[in-house]
Amino acid sequence: MNTLLIKNVLLSGRKTNILVKGNRFENLDAPSDTVVDNVLDGEGTAILPSFFNTHTHAAMSLLRGYADDMPLDKWLTEYIWPFENKMTALDIRNGSELAVREMIASGTTFFSDMYFDIQETIDIVQKYGIRAAIGITFVESHSKSEQKDKLDMLENWVDPTGGRIMLTVAPHAVYTVSSELFVKCADVARQHNLKIHVHLSETEKEVTDCKAQHGLTPVRYLDNLGVLGPNVIAAHVVHIDEEEAEILAERGVTVAHCPCSNMKLSSGHLNYALLEKAGCRVTIGTDGACSSNNLDMREAMKFAALLAKDRSGNPQLMSAEDAFRIATRNGAEAFGIDAGAIEKGKLADAVLVDMNNIKMQPCHNLISNWVYSADSSAISHVLCDGKIIL
Repeated sequence: MNTLLIKNVLLSGRKTNILVKGNRFENLDAPSDTVVDNVLDGEGTAILPSFFNTHTHAAMSLLRGYADDMPLDKWLTEYIWPFENKMTALDIRNGSELAVREMIASGTTFFSDMYFDIQETIDIVQKYGIRAAIGITFVESHSKSEQKDKLDMLENWVDPTGGRIMLTVAPHAVYTVSSELFVKCADVARQHNLKIHVHLSETEKEVTDCKAQHGLTPVRYLDNLGVLGPNVIAAHVVHIDEEEAEILAERGVTVAHCPCSNMKLSSGHLNYALLEKAGCRVTIGTDGACSSNNLDMREAMKFAALLAKDRSGNPQLMSAEDAFRIATRNGAEAFGIDAGAIEKGKLADAVLVDMNNIKMQPCHNLISNWVYSADSSAISHVLCDGKIIL
């Protein structure tokens, strides 16, 4: 079993030596002369948990800057969907590789994806040593045979990495998936202990159309179908009322908050105060680079904190510590990954932050600097599953 000693690194304000054995933190106060396979000099750095991006579309990195600053419907129907229809499997591989490299460079070691030709993305994840939850996307327009092939893959797939990749069931949204298909997806997910990844209540139009078609808002509609549960990760969730927040909390649904994408598309603002009051778990996602223009979770974390304060008028809402936990530990816990904290026995997913970086100086509070001040230039190393991947 490989061992790594990270020497002279700051942990909770104290310089220490951290022993990684295999893929987990073995000792957070190891002797400096511990015999190991590899030594990493962490002098001048602090160790922090890495980011967990709970909602994105990796291959859409190829659309970065392609269609900016226009209404959502026009953006989707006239630009994004026609572009996507021309993308080949190789395009998806290249877009996923670009995305994974960007995510690693900005401190992310896990992403929850929703796209097509998923084997291309799986191959890239395997190549770069990152973690991912790869969504098999279901939409009503796909043929019955194609839907069956996807269900078969869910039932028979084996993770080639032995623990870094999981598949999720990804019914796209209430406006692209029928009631019958939603129920089928939910049944398969629960039968095989899989997560469900879905867009939910992202726009006012989605809510209005769902009420017109089904007589219910999207949250109430999926709850009525029996879809909502602790295995559901719902992206966006920016148009809900107090009762819906309570439904999400009672069902144990995780909300993937995508502040940058929502603001850029003017699709709405997540009401963090409402979800916090209800006791709903919130995580952070970047969405795709076609709507957020980058996959930088530190930037999304900062915007989430600022948006929560601005919307509520309460400067204490979503503190730096809260935002940091939401972007790290909450995301890991949502996907059942034993990471998101620098603790003995946890999976060794982490970033080393250069304390001499200009944006980390002075350092009255490390977490405050990391949330509000820094950028990815402060990252010196990234670890995933006990291995240095940057």
